[in-house]
Amino acid sequence: MPQLFWITLAGMAGVLAVATTAGRLLARRAGPENTTVLNLNQRINAWWVMTAVGGAALVAGKHATIALFLVCSFFALREFITLTPTKEGDYSSLVLVFYVALPAQYVVLAMEWYGLFAILIPVWGFLVISAAAAFAQDTADFLERNAKIQWALMVCVYGLSHAPALLLLRIPDYFSGNGPLLLYFLLVVQSSDVFQYVCGKIWGLTPLSPKVSPNKTVEGLVGGGLLAVLLGLLLHGLTPFAPWEAALMSLVTVAAGVIGGLVLSAVKRSLGAKDWGEMLAGHGGMLDRVDSICFAAPVFFHLTRFFFVP
Repeated sequence: MPQLFWITLAGMAGVLAVATTAGRLLARRAGPENTTVLNLNQRINAWWVMTAVGGAALVAGKHATIALFLVCSFFALREFITLTPTKEGDYSSLVLVFYVALPAQYVVLAMEWYGLFAILIPVWGFLVISAAAAFAQDTADFLERNAKIQWALMVCVYGLSHAPALLLLRIPDYFSGNGPLLLYFLLVVQSSDVFQYVCGKIWGLTPLSPKVSPNKTVEGLVGGGLLAVLLGLLLHGLTPFAPWEAALMSLVTVAAGVIGGLVLSAVKRSLGAKDWGEMLAGHGGMLDRVDSICFAAPVFFHLTRFFFVP
């Protein structure tokens, strides 16, 4: 791993240490009953865990990272299906989704079989899971039920699997393993969410989409997005991109992540839920944390593959 990779990890730990200290001081001043400060400290504690686990997986290498994302996909998929009404006739489809399609996607990824990785779920998964649902012979709301299952698979498995798929790319004159590139992508996407949250709390006045995501504001989006792009520009040394290319890639990544967050918020609202789950204190469920990654990862992966892989 390059020196900048370790410096970046150390910088992340330093930022979290400062945030932890500030959070504890705020808690002492505001008292234990202040829900805003409590939520802030829960978020910081969760970030410690996520940073430690993610950093350890990146250092351990390709297979550890792929295994980590497989676990994330499983929990995100479970949350999606849990909130989505299913019937007895969906049993065979759900078995295929959880115990065939999900592990197969990541096994193919570990084998570096890009051709099958790209079409396994959107082509073969679509055909086989639809056929299984038809053989179950439950036609009530057939299209709606199958669309929900296919949607869950595409978002939680296919979309999210494109993040560790960055490790497959063979980029000339770049670091072996591509770990720094994946770290860069995750930092841009996740920092955008954090910066939008902070900017929205400080300056947010204009609701971005009040019926879909009441807490998001235009000021938070603009301020947080620009800060994430600036971070992407400053960390361009982790990538094969020139500084201006890093800025553009960060901008596109932030935009895709915002769209992902809004789309999955709309899905939650349609199901009458505030969060996808309660797995990560202060954040909600796993899918609440990775929703932006599910949409941004395929965009970042294919742009990188198209422009930087011969």
